[in-house]
Order: sequence, then structure tokens, then C-alpha cells
Amino acid sequence: MTHILAIDQGTTSTRAILFDDKLGVTAIAQEEFPQHFPHSGWVEHEVTDLWATTAGTCRAVIEKAGLDVEKIAAIGITNQRETTVVWNRKSGQPIHNAIVWQDRRSAAICETLRDEGHEALFTKVTGLLVDPYFSGTKVKWLLDNVEGARAAAEAGELMFGTVDSYLIWKLTGGKVHATDATNAARTLMYDIRKGCWSREICDLLGIPMDMLPEVRDCAADFGTTRPDLFGRAIPILGVAGDQQAATIGQACFTPGMLKSTYGTGCFALMNTGDTPVVSQNRLLTTIAYQLDGKPSYALEGSIFVAGAAVQWLRDGLKIIREAGESQRLAEEAKDGQGIIMVPAFTGLGAPYWDAEARGAIFGLSRSSGPAEFARAALQSVGFQTRDLLEAMQRDWRAPEGDAVLRVDGGMSASDWTMQFLSDIIGTAVDRPACQETTAMGAAWLAGSRAGIYPDQDGFARMWQIDRQFTPQMAPDLRDSQYAAWQRAVQATRMFSAPAEARGTPDN
Repeated sequence: MTHILAIDQGTTSTRAILFDDKLGVTAIAQEEFPQHFPHSGWVEHEVTDLWATTAGTCRAVIEKAGLDVEKIAAIGITNQRETTVVWNRKSGQPIHNAIVWQDRRSAAICETLRDEGHEALFTKVTGLLVDPYFSGTKVKWLLDNVEGARAAAEAGELMFGTVDSYLIWKLTGGKVHATDATNAARTLMYDIRKGCWSREICDLLGIPMDMLPEVRDCAADFGTTRPDLFGRAIPILGVAGDQQAATIGQACFTPGMLKSTYGTGCFALMNTGDTPVVSQNRLLTTIAYQLDGKPSYALEGSIFVAGAAVQWLRDGLKIIREAGESQRLAEEAKDGQGIIMVPAFTGLGAPYWDAEARGAIFGLSRSSGPAEFARAALQSVGFQTRDLLEAMQRDWRAPEGDAVLRVDGGMSASDWTMQFLSDIIGTAVDRPACQETTAMGAAWLAGSRAGIYPDQDGFARMWQIDRQFTPQMAPDLRDSQYAAWQRAVQATRMFSAPAEARGTPDN
């Protein structure tokens, strides 16, 4: 057996990638699926789309590669995190569309929990903040708002899972209801220190614990696929949430190593080793990976909108036809325009955690046009990343040495964006030779478990760089541009705040 099949189930598309025994990419199949926005701040997926695109791309990539299925040693899964699925234990039917990680509908639930003084408990146990971003309050919303759901849950008829758990259940024909520690750590219900579901928190949320999946290591036995799906039963041996899989794929195994992934959102993780670091700057304490029963922890900063800002240029404003055009436009933009875009389309993530904030653009003039909008959208990613890195540095000082940020995700292919990122954060940015780091992380987990890939040290030695971007911007300009960003964020939050908080009449 010479290949690993990696499933990369993302927010806007599902991909299946075959890796050979040297972790080279043999073939890729990808299929997009629609997003649904039933109300402002609500984001949903049809659960059938998640499954259909997963099964379809897996079959397609095997056919595309012309590979004998007997050569596939194992499957690794990586997935959009926090997205919530609840389905019937017997029929397998979901009770509602999947509620996506970006969705803000449970903001009122979170506000009540905070007002009642529970956030300190949630943070102590889970490492997270009480925010609609996470799965727990999404599950509560479903049980409270879908007719008959709470009674069915209390009768033991419903199952909850993040997307990985639902796919495992479907792939195994309903035989395995499990997740891994990294996905469990994003639910707002998992005790990251004790390594188990928290009964106290589940009781606070009103979620029956028999709905929850079994939690396993990232490299573990998650069952085998139904033989009829791909021509034979294939073991599922690796699972990790997408950002943790990217951390693994970037070989960030040493405390202090840092990676940032630029997809729909942006997610920066810093490995902090075997000790969870409690953030004083509203970052998240989470599990980077768990192997052989031992968790390694990370500080994480989450940005809700990165590549989604470029999608907005394409689908909302329709000033570009494809994402790649944004770099060309940014290069054409007039210098000195000073446009700042705060892309708070679904609120602001770390370190602000403002669910009510909405997007804004500052500094418009008569000469502002598509090029200036494109530049502002790309620059917003760099500004938000600096927010995260400065918060991380205040929480935990990395070991001595020059700081380097390893990047991946679709936006990292843009040289202009990565150069601005290096300029605005004032440190080197390394882009790997293999851009498929998220899928590679899932593949390595499964392949190391199957015995065809090396251990952590061996895998780290295989990591290769494509290009390093180093700061070219003068420090004074860097700081003045960042100060303008901070003023724009402050103004955006004030505008989005209730009238009584702004001190102005509600007109």
C-alpha cells in the first residue's frame, strides 16, 4: 500500500487529495457547494452537500489518478471546525441545516451566559470564550428552536457532531460516532486539561451527553469505510480540525513555532508545548494535536474574514471575476489613498470578539475605485494578523531566536499579499513548497499510523520552503498604517454598538 487519501472538507468546497509514499500529491479532486444566508449573520450548509461532495470527490480522485484502490493504505480527514450537525440516530437524517462556524445566531444565548457570570468557567475548562463561533451554543439553539428536538435529544434519539464526526459516521455506515481531540476542543463542551466532555458545561447548556461523540487521538482507529463506497473497506486513521491539521502539515512541532492559514478566514496558531497557556488578551487556548494520549497545546487567534473579503469583491461587488484578479488590481491601486477596510461581515474575531460589529470602509474619495477596494481587502488580512501576533507575544514570549511565520491557504499564493503581511508585522514570512499543508497534515496523521510515513522528527525534516518574504517597509510607515487600522476598528465597533453605548440618539 503506497497512498493515503486525504479528505479536506472546507467551508466553501470539499477536496480529496491522494498523497504517495513520499507525501507527494498524486491527484486532486474538488467540488464547491453553496452557502446559505437565511438571515443577517446566519450561515448554513445543507448537510447532504457535505456528504455528497465528500463521497463524490473521493471517488473522482481515485478515478483521476487511475489508482488501484488496494494501494490506499488509509484515509485522513480534516474539516472546517465548529460547524454543527445534529442528526437522528436511527434514520440518519439531520434535523436542520448545518450551522456554520461563521454563524452568529446564538449571540443572545452567549450574552445570557456571560450576564449570568459563567464565562470564567467556560474559559477555565475549555480554553475558549463564550462566543457564537463555537459549537456548544449552536447545539443549544437547535434544541431550543427546532420543533421536537429537545424531547428527541432527551430520549437519546439525536447525535451531535462537528463535520468530521458526521463524515466518519457516514463513511462507516453508522458504525462509529467519534471525533478527535482537536475538534472536540472547539465545541465549548470539552475539558482540554482532563481530556473529557464536561458534564457541568453540558448541563449549563442543556445538552444531553449521550449526544456527544467519543473523543480519540488525532492518529487513531476511526473505523473502516463501507466496502461499497470505494470498492473496498479503507481504514480511517487520522483526523484533525483544519487549522490543527495545517499546524501539523507545517511541522510546527516545537514550542514557539507559529503558522497562519489564509482561507475563508484566517487562523494563527502558536505551539506552546505540553502546558496550556491562559491568555490575558482574549486569545484561545486550544489543543494543537494529540498523539499517544498526550495533548500538545496552542494559543490561537481567529479572524472570521480573510479570503471571504476577496469573495465579497467577486460575488458582492462584482468588481473581479476570479480571486486571482485581486492581486493585479491591488498592484494598480494609487498610492496614498489610505483606504481601510474592516471586513467585519459576521462580527470581529480575536482579539476583539465583537459579535455585533459589521463591516466598514474608511477613507473613500472620488478617485477610489476597484483597485483601491482590492488593495484594502488584501491589506485587511495583514492588519488582522498583526492584531493576533501582538496579542500572542503579550501572552507568551517565544524562545529566543528570530520569529518566523509559516503561512498557507489560498491567499498565501499571492506574493503581493504575503509581502504586505511581512511588511506590516515586521518579521519574515515563510511559504512552503507544498501549499496543501492542511490536507498533508491529515495525510501524515493517517500515514504515520499506517506505518508508511516517518515520525514527527522525520516529517519535520521533509518540510521545504518555497519563498521567504522579509520586511521592506520603513518602521514609521508600518506603525502609522497600523495605527490607522486601529482607529478604523474602533470606529467600526462604535458604529455597530447599541445607541445607548454610543451615547447618541437611536435614529
